[in-house]
Amino acid sequence: MRRDYFELDVRDVDWYEDDRSPRQPTVSIDFYGPPEDLRERFSGPDGEVLDAEDLDVSLRLQGPLTDPETRGVVSVTDRLTGDYVLELNADAVDVLQFIGAAREYGRSTDEADGRYRVDVAIEDEHFATFEKSMFLVYDVDGSLLRGRSLIPSGVEL
Repeated sequence: MRRDYFELDVRDVDWYEDDRSPRQPTVSIDFYGPPEDLRERFSGPDGEVLDAEDLDVSLRLQGPLTDPETRGVVSVTDRLTGDYVLELNADAVDVLQFIGAAREYGRSTDEADGRYRVDVAIEDEHFATFEKSMFLVYDVDGSLLRGRSLIPSGVEL
């Protein structure tokens, strides 16, 4: 599935840098490719849409973390099989701001299960919503950046 089939939009992160009341950050992913392809990738062996616990979200940086122009690849994978559900390109600084907002939202609300929300749409029509608490960040060499990742307490990697 091509990365340019996806559009990414982030909501409810402005409060994080403006010291306003916390709101759960949301990332909206809209898909503009063959609908059956995305539906199949989001389906488990039983044909049902995978649960949030069955999916992992990550960012792989494509350049140095210190470069504000660095882009990255946001991936959603099936936790059981390791298969990619989707991949899309994004500005790393925007994704890292999103992760920071999700971390602060979790701290300020004691929200462990849903620090952020992922809304997925197919051609502007709602498909699925997932509440997530983990978002892993990897550098250009594939090493986990624990300090930049969103990892709930008690989770061993």
